[in-house]
Amino acid sequence: MTAENLSRLRLFSLCCLLPGLIGLILGASISTRYMDTLPRFPDPETGHMVPRNISGYIIYQTPDEARRLDLVEYSSVCLLVLGVVSGLVYLQKWGIARAIEAEDDEFAPEES
Repeated sequence: MTAENLSRLRLFSLCCLLPGLIGLILGASISTRYMDTLPRFPDPETGHMVPRNISGYIIYQTPDEARRLDLVEYSSVCLLVLGVVSGLVYLQKWGIARAIEAEDDEFAPEES
């Protein structure tokens, strides 16, 4: 793998990791806000009928609120996993490239 491809792989990994982490933080803040503001019992008048367990508390949300939170959480986890996997591939390829470039083997027995 060339140095240009390695730098692209590193950039791709970072471009997936950072939005994934930001999305997880956003999902946690939405969950916290929902836990503080949404009703603890079903409310058919406002449409809060979908239950969700947040830190041991059952809250009831509308289908749109549930869909929005699910989208943020699942897409963030997917981006984070994609970034971690591509980062591990990058580290493996970078390590192999560094080993090939090395002039001497530090683990080889010394000759007298």
